[in-house]
Amino acid sequence: PEIWNQTDGKVDAVVFATGTGGTLAGVGSFLKGKNDRIKVILADPQGSVLYKWFTQGKLERSDGSSYTEGIGQGRLTNNLKDSPVDQALLVKDVDALKATFQLLHEEGLFVGLSSGLNVVGAVQAAKILGPGHTIVTALCDVGQRSYNRIWSRAFLEEKGLLEAVPEEYHHTLH
Repeated sequence: PEIWNQTDGKVDAVVFATGTGGTLAGVGSFLKGKNDRIKVILADPQGSVLYKWFTQGKLERSDGSSYTEGIGQGRLTNNLKDSPVDQALLVKDVDALKATFQLLHEEGLFVGLSSGLNVVGAVQAAKILGPGHTIVTALCDVGQRSYNRIWSRAFLEEKGLLEAVPEEYHHTLH
C-alpha cells in the first residue's frame, strides 16, 4: 500500500531484483489489483535463471555470474510461480557497481550492490517506457554489509571489476 499511497496511485512500473521473490510478487499483485496497467518488472543479475525463465520460459542460467548477495536465483521459487511479472531485465554487475558508487557520491546513499542493481533496472525501465512515467524501486541493502567486497580495491581488482568504478570514486576504496 505504501507505493500506491505515496504516489497517489500514479505509478507506472515497479522494478525489483528478487531473492525469494516475495517483494516482487507481493507488491506486483497489490499494484496490479489497483491498476492492471502497472508494469511489474524483474531486474535480474547475470548468472540467474529468472531472466531466461520470464523471457524464454527456460530455467537456464543467463551468461556470466554475479557478486550480488541474496538475489539472483538458480531456481523458481513458489513466490514467483504465479507472480504478475510483465518483463525481465538483465543487469550486469559492472553497471550495478557503477550505480552503487554513484549513489554514494552523487546522492549520499551508502548502499550495496543489490540496490545498485535495482537502480540500473529502474533506469532501463525508464528508457523503455519513456518520459513522463513514474517508476519505483527499492534501495534494499546497505553498503556496510558489503564493505569487504565491493568497497575493497583488492576484491575489485581480483574480480576484474575495478574499471567499473569511476576513477573519481577510487578514493573511497580501502
